[in-house]
Amino acid sequence: MTTRKPIAAATNDSPQSQAAVLWAARRAERSGVPLVILHVVDDRWVAEPYPWIGVMEEAGDRLLQTAAGRVRDAFPITITTRLLTGSVGRSLAKYSAKASMVVIGSGTGHLGGSLADRALQVAASSKVPVAVVGTQDLEGRSGVVVGVDGSKEATQAVAFAAAEADREGDELTVVYAIIAPDRVVDAGLTSTSLAELIAEEERLVLAETVAGLKEDYPSLQVHQVLETERSPVDALVDAAVNARMLVVGSRGRGGIQRLLLGSTAHGVLRHLPCPTVITRIQATKNKN
Repeated sequence: MTTRKPIAAATNDSPQSQAAVLWAARRAERSGVPLVILHVVDDRWVAEPYPWIGVMEEAGDRLLQTAAGRVRDAFPITITTRLLTGSVGRSLAKYSAKASMVVIGSGTGHLGGSLADRALQVAASSKVPVAVVGTQDLEGRSGVVVGVDGSKEATQAVAFAAAEADREGDELTVVYAIIAPDRVVDAGLTSTSLAELIAEEERLVLAETVAGLKEDYPSLQVHQVLETERSPVDALVDAAVNARMLVVGSRGRGGIQRLLLGSTAHGVLRHLPCPTVITRIQATKNKN
């Protein structure tokens, strides 16, 4: 019997969350871990919890059994269910300590904010990566795309993406989109030469970000993409339109450096191109 932590998939029985449970079940089977299906009864708005809370919990239990029944016969894995109560985002983030990954469906939110906001809320507090899954057709897709921002912490997102790509025999595409200054004369340089200097500097940053991958994963094919014309969101969505997975980082509250990767993750979730994993990037301390 495995002692590895399960993958946790949240459902509200929407088409998006049904797709998320199916995606999570497939991943659990490949990884050899159990699957736990979660449903959160958001009771914050119930002024008189008795007897309404009991009715809501009964409905939640039925929903969980229906969700488990859809995948139980198709996947030879251990599947359990768990009913949670309270804030959806906070409950899922708290439960993440018991899981190896939290999987949620894309789509419009309910009872307390948009899905993109909730996913980032979960990712900001989660102890594990959070996967957001839509209803796109995943047949024929290949490759893993990861967004980086030049920070030391972003290398942790690259590490997750590289391990994922290598395990599944995929190619890895590392996308670094920078917001260049207006093309004006600055410090005695023409706009053309200034742009070239900026691009050359950032190519070095990108190269440093992926340094060491060849040593860790000798057979992994890595593509480096430096984007200077489009926003990080547009660059990542376009790069991942046919990908199997997109990986972006979230530093949680208060983490701001060269680019606000949290804002990028938020934008990507609003234009979800494929299953997207938000890694919980732990801040690193500078040693001087």
